[in-house]
Amino acid sequence: MGSISTAAQAVARIAYFSSDVILSVQPSLQVDSQFYKQFKRLRESNARSIVSKGVPEVWAIRYNEDPLLSAFHPLHSGSIVSITTASSILLTSIPHLYHLANHPIVIHVALEPSPFPDFSVVSSIRQCGFAFLHSETLQEAQDIALTAHALALKSGKGVIHFFDPTNSKHDDPISIEDIDVVKKVLDLDGTRVSHTTTAGPSTLYAEIGRLATITEERVERPLERETVALSTAISPQSKEAFNTGSDDSSVGSSGRDSSSDLHVASSSATTVDAASVRPVNAGDIFDWTAHIWGLLSKTVGRSYRAIEYTGAEDAKFAIFIFGSTGVFVDVFADPNRANEFEGIGIVTARLYRPWIGGQISRMIPSSIERIAVLEQVRSTTRWGPSFLDLLSSLTRSGGAASVPRLVGYRLGYVESSTAVQALRGIFQNLKSPSPIQNLEIGSHRDFTSQISLERPQIENAYTKILNQLFGDRLYIANQLGSQHAGISATTAASPEYGFGSLIARMEHRERFIHEVGEISKCGNFATEIPKNWLSRWVSHARNTSISNSLAPDVIARLTMDGSKAAKQLLDAKKLFFKESQWLIGSDAWAYDLGNSGVHHVLASGADVNMLIIDSQPYSERLAGDPTRRKKDIGLYAMNFGNAYVASVAVYGSYTQVLQAMAEADLFEGPSVVVAYLPYNKENDSALTVLQETKKAVDLGYWPLYRWNPGNDDGSEPKFSLDSERIKRELEEFLRRDNQMTQLMKRDPDFSSHLAGSYGTEVRVLQKRKAKDTYEKLLEGLFGAPLTILFASDNGNAQDIAKRLGNRGRARGLKTMVMAMDDYPIEDLATEENVVFVTSTAGQGEFPQNGRAFWEVVRTSGDLDLSSINYSVFGLGDSHYWPRKEDKIYYNKPSKDLDARISFLGGGKLTDIGLGDDQDPDAFQTGYAEWEPRLWQSLGVDKVEGVLEEPPPLTNEDIKLQSNYLRGTIAEGLLDESTGAISASDQQLTKFHGTYMQDDRDLRDERKAQGLEPAYSFMIRCRLPGGVASPSQWLQMDAISGAHGNETMKLTTRQTFQFHGVVKGKLRSAMRAINKALMTTIAACGDVNRNVMCSSLPEFSAYHREVYAISQRISDHLLPSTAAYYEIWLKDDEDNKVQVGGDAVQDYEPLYGTTYLPRKFKITIAIPPHNDTDVYAHDIGLIAIKGHDGHLEGFNVLAGGGMGVTHNNKKTYPRTGSMLGFVPTNQAHVVCEKIMLVQRDHGDRKNRKHARLKYTIDDMGLDVFKSKVEDLLPEGLRFAAARPFKFISNIDTFGWQQDEKGLNHFTFFIENGRVEDTANFPMRTGLRELAKLGKGEFRLTGNQHLTLSNIEDGDLPVVKSLMTQYKLGNTSFTGLRLSSSACVAFPTCGLAMAESERYLPILITKLESTLEENGLAQESIVMRMTGCPNGCARPWLAEVAFVGKAYGAYNMYLGGGYHGQRLNKLYRSSIKEDEILEIMKGLLKRYALERKGDGETPERFGDWCIRAGVIKETTEGKAFHEEVAEEEADE
Repeated sequence: MGSISTAAQAVARIAYFSSDVILSVQPSLQVDSQFYKQFKRLRESNARSIVSKGVPEVWAIRYNEDPLLSAFHPLHSGSIVSITTASSILLTSIPHLYHLANHPIVIHVALEPSPFPDFSVVSSIRQCGFAFLHSETLQEAQDIALTAHALALKSGKGVIHFFDPTNSKHDDPISIEDIDVVKKVLDLDGTRVSHTTTAGPSTLYAEIGRLATITEERVERPLERETVALSTAISPQSKEAFNTGSDDSSVGSSGRDSSSDLHVASSSATTVDAASVRPVNAGDIFDWTAHIWGLLSKTVGRSYRAIEYTGAEDAKFAIFIFGSTGVFVDVFADPNRANEFEGIGIVTARLYRPWIGGQISRMIPSSIERIAVLEQVRSTTRWGPSFLDLLSSLTRSGGAASVPRLVGYRLGYVESSTAVQALRGIFQNLKSPSPIQNLEIGSHRDFTSQISLERPQIENAYTKILNQLFGDRLYIANQLGSQHAGISATTAASPEYGFGSLIARMEHRERFIHEVGEISKCGNFATEIPKNWLSRWVSHARNTSISNSLAPDVIARLTMDGSKAAKQLLDAKKLFFKESQWLIGSDAWAYDLGNSGVHHVLASGADVNMLIIDSQPYSERLAGDPTRRKKDIGLYAMNFGNAYVASVAVYGSYTQVLQAMAEADLFEGPSVVVAYLPYNKENDSALTVLQETKKAVDLGYWPLYRWNPGNDDGSEPKFSLDSERIKRELEEFLRRDNQMTQLMKRDPDFSSHLAGSYGTEVRVLQKRKAKDTYEKLLEGLFGAPLTILFASDNGNAQDIAKRLGNRGRARGLKTMVMAMDDYPIEDLATEENVVFVTSTAGQGEFPQNGRAFWEVVRTSGDLDLSSINYSVFGLGDSHYWPRKEDKIYYNKPSKDLDARISFLGGGKLTDIGLGDDQDPDAFQTGYAEWEPRLWQSLGVDKVEGVLEEPPPLTNEDIKLQSNYLRGTIAEGLLDESTGAISASDQQLTKFHGTYMQDDRDLRDERKAQGLEPAYSFMIRCRLPGGVASPSQWLQMDAISGAHGNETMKLTTRQTFQFHGVVKGKLRSAMRAINKALMTTIAACGDVNRNVMCSSLPEFSAYHREVYAISQRISDHLLPSTAAYYEIWLKDDEDNKVQVGGDAVQDYEPLYGTTYLPRKFKITIAIPPHNDTDVYAHDIGLIAIKGHDGHLEGFNVLAGGGMGVTHNNKKTYPRTGSMLGFVPTNQAHVVCEKIMLVQRDHGDRKNRKHARLKYTIDDMGLDVFKSKVEDLLPEGLRFAAARPFKFISNIDTFGWQQDEKGLNHFTFFIENGRVEDTANFPMRTGLRELAKLGKGEFRLTGNQHLTLSNIEDGDLPVVKSLMTQYKLGNTSFTGLRLSSSACVAFPTCGLAMAESERYLPILITKLESTLEENGLAQESIVMRMTGCPNGCARPWLAEVAFVGKAYGAYNMYLGGGYHGQRLNKLYRSSIKEDEILEIMKGLLKRYALERKGDGETPERFGDWCIRAGVIKETTEGKAFHEEVAEEEADE
C-alpha cells in the first residue's frame, strides 16, 4: 500500500472517494491548491468514487469567484458535494453557509496563514448551522475527514472539517485509506434523514425553508456507553436551542415548517422514543458522531471523542486549546519534561459544534481547579468565544464550588524552541492567586495569507493600454501593490474602497478648483496674465480635453510670474490636469457578493471609470453552473441610463479597445468597460487567449459594443455594435424578424427550444432535413439502398464517396451520400447497406466532419447494428509516421471504425479496403481492388450498360470554361445566403489576388452551433519590388481596419496581405486597393505572380535601377483579361474607373485560355544580399553591376521551387539552375520566353508535378535552355554567367546611410505581422510615420520593413515617433532576427500545424540555451511552415520545421546560410519537447565545435554537414536521399 505524508493529501483522498462533485478552491488558476494536486493524480489514474461508482467531477474555482455559489447546482441535482478550500473564503461566504447547512455537504478547510493560522475565522462562522470537526495530526486528518463525510450523509446536514496543515507537517507518513473501511464507515446503504421545504420559490439568496428532519420513533440510539453519556448530557433546552441556532449549539436551521415521511428501520442497538417528526438536533449529531467513531474504533482501533482530555486523572490544572496544539503536545510527550508538567491535562474539542455544553464537566477530572483557555484568534472582544463557551457550560453543569476557574489567554505563534518557556509562563500565571486575564503568549506578528492578491501577468494587457492612452494622467484607485495605511490588500482592491478613495480625490480637486477661482479674482500676481489664464481654466476645469490642453500653458504662466500666489498654486500643479481615474476589477465583481461596489458607482453618477476584466473561457461557458448568478455588468450598467458602457476584447479588436477607453475617459459620468481576456491558467499563452477570444466574439458569447448615452444630438448613435460578424447576422435576423415572431406565437415550443439550445436544435434539424430530402429524392428508384458516409479533411474521401454514389446509382442502387457528422446517427441501426469512407487526420484521428459521429459509435453501449451490412474504405499514408511505435496511426480511423461496427453486430459486405499514398497510384491502388468486391457483394458487379462517369473537373477545365477568369464570381458575390463562393470560383478568384478561407479556430464550434464555417477572404496585393509610398501605406492600413481583421501581413513575396475580409466587403476592399494605385490581379493563381527585388538600402540609386526592371517584368507579364475590371472596379453606372495598370481586353497573348500549368514566381537579388532567396523561384535574376556602377544585366537562374508533399518522394524542392547572363534591357523578354516554354511543356495533368522545376528535370537543363533560346529574338542568347558573391539572405536591421547621404531604417516585423498589441502598438506607430509623408516603405523578402530615403533634417521627428511607439528596437537574438514563418493557422486551409503564431514561442524557449552557449547574437536562419508547400521557403533554412500534424513537425537541417543549398530531413513528426531537446544539444555542440577562423565563424548549416549531423543535399532530386531518419518498415 502507498503512504500519505500531508494532511491535505489525506483529506483530498477521502473527499475524492466520498463525493460525486468536488469543488477545489484555488489560490489562482496557475497555482494548484494543496488539495488539487492529489485530485489530479487520482483522476489521471481513473480512480472511482465509492459514492457514484464513477470518476467524480473536480471543479477548480478561483477563491475570488464566489466559489461556494457553485455548490448549489450539483446539490439540487442530487449530487454528493464536497469542498476543499483555504480559510480565507469563509467570512465572505457566510450568506451561502446558512443555506448550505441543511445539505449533506462537507467543507474541508485548511486554516491559514502558514505557519500560524487564524482560528477566529472558524469561531466567526460557528453559528452558521454546520457541524464542525477539528483534526490535529496527520492520522486524525484522514479519520476526521471520513467522519465528516459519514456524518453529512447520515444527518443530511453540512459539516465543516478544519485543520492546521502545519500542525502535522512533521508527522510520520501514514498508510493510505482502506477502501473497505471507508465503505463501511460511510454506510451508503444505511438509513438517511429526509428534508422538507416550505412552499414558495427556491432561490439562493432567500430563505428556502429546507430542513433536515427525522421521525422520532425511528431515530437510532446506539447503546454504547459513551453515546448514552453524550445523550444524557444534553438537556432538552440544549437540544431545542440547537434547532433555533442559539449560542449553545449551532447546527440547526432557521426553518419553521417540518414534516417527513421518513421511516428508519430500528435495530437491537436502538431505543424507541415517542413517534413524532422533528428537525435533526444537536443530540442526533452527537449520537451519530459517536456511532461513527465507535465503528471506526472497532474497525481500525483508533478512538475519538467529542471532547478529548489527555493527562492525569487527578490533575488540578488543565489547558483548553482552540488552536494549533502540536508544539505543546510535543512538550507534554517529552519524557524529560514529565516531572515539570506532571499533574496537568490538555483539553481539546474534536467536535467543536454543536457545542457539547454539560459534557465538558463529564470529560475532565473533577479535581480540575483551573483551566487555561488558549485561543489562537484575533483579539476583537475582551473574552474569546471558547472562553465564553466553557464559562457557560461549566457554570450550568454544577454548583459554584465545583466550577473550575477559567483564565483566558491569547495564543500567538510559538516556536518549538520556546514552547517550554511559553508553558511555564502560562502555568505561572494560572497558578497565581490573581491570574491575569487575556495574557498574550508567543509572537503576534502578522503572517501573510497564502492567497495573495495578484493580477495575472496576462491581464496586464489592458493596464498597458490605459498607460499608453493616458500616461501620467492615469490614476488607478485600487492599484495592486499600492500602500494604503492600515488597509488590507483585499480591502484596498475592492470596488467599495476604490470608489471611496476616488470620491475623496475628486473632492480634493473640487476644492482646488474653488481655490483657483478665488485667487484668479483677487490674487496678487506680478502681472495680469496669470489671472486671465486661470479664469479660462476654471471655466473648463471639469472638461477633460479642454482643461488638460490649457494646463501646460497655465503652469508655464504661473512659473514665469513667480509671485507668492503663483507659487501657492504651483505646489498643487498636478491638479490642473484632470486625471483619468479608474477602478480595475475582475469578473468576481459580477457575482452578488462583489457587486455592491459596482452598484454604488453607477448609482452615484460620479465621473468614475471602471475596467472589469472577465476571464471565463468561452469553452467553459456551458460547463459552468447554470445557477451561478454572474451578472451581465454591461447590461446592468446600461439599465441605469447614466453610464457609458463598452464591451471590448483586446484579442478581438485592439482598435475598439482604444476607442472605448478614450470615450469612457471623455464621458462625464460613470463609465464601465467590460473587457474580455479568457484563460484557463494565468500563464496561458497569447495564442490560447486569442483562440478563446475569437470563439467568444464570433459566436456572440462576447459581443463588442459601445453605449454612449451622451450622444443625444443624433450625430453619433448611442449604441454601436462593433462585432462585425454578429452585426451581419443581426441584420439578417432583423429581416426575418417579423416572420420569426409570428412563428413563435404559433408554436411556443419552438420558441423555447430556440432559446434553450439553438445550436443543438438547429444541428439536429439540419441532419434530419438532409436525410429526409435524400430519401425523398430516392423515392421511385428500384434496387437495394446504399448509404455512403464519409469523413474527409482534404477532399479525397469526399470525392471517393461521391464517385461511389454515382457508380452505385448507375448500377440501380438507391445511394445516399453524406458526411458522417451530417447524418442522424439514431437512424444508423435502420439502414440496410452502409459504406464508410474516411481519411486519416492528425495523429491517427478522424477528420473534423466525422469526429462527432465516431464519438457516438465509440462510446455507445446500446447501439445495436446487427441489422446492417457494411464495409469500410480508408485513406492513409503508411510512411507518414516513420517510427515503428507510430505505425498504429496508419489508417487508424478506418481500422477502428471497422472493428467497432463489427463489435456492435454489423455484418460485412466485404473486408476493409485501405488506400495508401505510398502505393504506385496512391490511394487509387487500394481502391481499385476494393470497389469491385463491394459491387460483387451487393450483386451489381455484372450490370450491363453502365456508363463511364465523366472525369472530375480539373483546374484546367475550370480555367478553360471560365471565360477568361470570370466564372460565376460576380453572381457568387451577390449571394447573401452564404459567406462562401462556389468551388470553381474559389480557384478563379486566386487569379484576382484573393483566396477564400475560413477561420479554423472557430470551425469546430461553429459546426457545433449549426453554423457554416466563418468564411472570409485573404487579399494579396501585387507590389513589384515591394516598394510603397507613405500614402499607399496609409491606404493599406485603412483597408486592414475597415475591411480586414485590423492587421496586415507583409509576405515573403514583398507585398501586403489582408485577412478576415468577409464576402460583403470584398469588392469594396478591392476598389480601395485600386484607389491606392495598386492592384491584386495576378498576385495569386497560375500566372506570373508578384516580382520581388532586393531592398538594398545602402545603395539607393542602384536599387532604383534594379527596382525599375522588377516593375517592367511585372507589367510585361500581366494578364490582359477584362474580368478583373468588370468584377471588382466597374461602378454601378458602368462608368469608367481608373485601373491600377494598363487597359485590359479579353485576349491573352501570353497565357491563352488556360494560363500556366501552375503558379510562376520571379525574383531579383542584388549581391551581396540574397534577401529574396533567388535560388527558390521559377526564375531568379542576380543583378550584375557594371564597372560604371550601373546595372549591366542579370545572371539568370531557372527551375527553383519549394512545394513538396509529405512522404511523396516524387515531389521535392529545388534550387534554380544557372542559364547564363543577359543584358538589362532584355531581362523582361527572357523571363517571358522561359515562362512560355513552361506554358507549353509543363505538366497539366498532375498539379503536383506541374512546376517549372519538374519540367526542367524531365526535359534536361540543356534541352530546356535550347527551347528558351529558340524563342529569343535573333542575336540574343545566354552568355556566360558573370561572377558574384552572396554573404547572407537575411536583412540588416537598424539605421544605414546610402551613397547619397539618405537614411534607411529596417524594422524587425516578426513574421511580417503588422498589428497593435498592448505591449507594442506597432501598427499605430507605422501609421504615424507614414503620416509624415517622408521617404518610402520597402517591404523585404524576409517579411520585414525598411523606411527608406529619410533626409537628415527629418531624422529628429522620425526618431521621436520611433521611440514613442517602440519601433526602434532591434535588440533581439540573432536567431529571432533570422527567423521567418508562414501564416498557417487559423486562416490557411492547407496548414497542418501552427507556424506564425508558434515560432516566436519556440524561439523564446530556445533563447536561454543560446545565452548559455554564447550564441545569443549569432545569426542562424530558422524557418517554419504549417505545411510542406513552402511559403516561407523552409527548405533553404539552416534549420526548419515543417508542419506534419497539429503540434508535430518534420525537422530539417543543413541549409545554406546564403540560401544556396537545400536542407535535409533530420527528424520526422516530432513535438515541442523533442524539438527543444534536440536543438539544445545541437546548439551546445555547435558552440563548442564550430570553426572560428576566417572573417566569420562557421555557419550552423555548414557545421551540421561537416560534423556529420546531416548529409549535404547536392540537388533537388537528392532531397530525399540519405536522410538522417530513415522511414521504418512496418
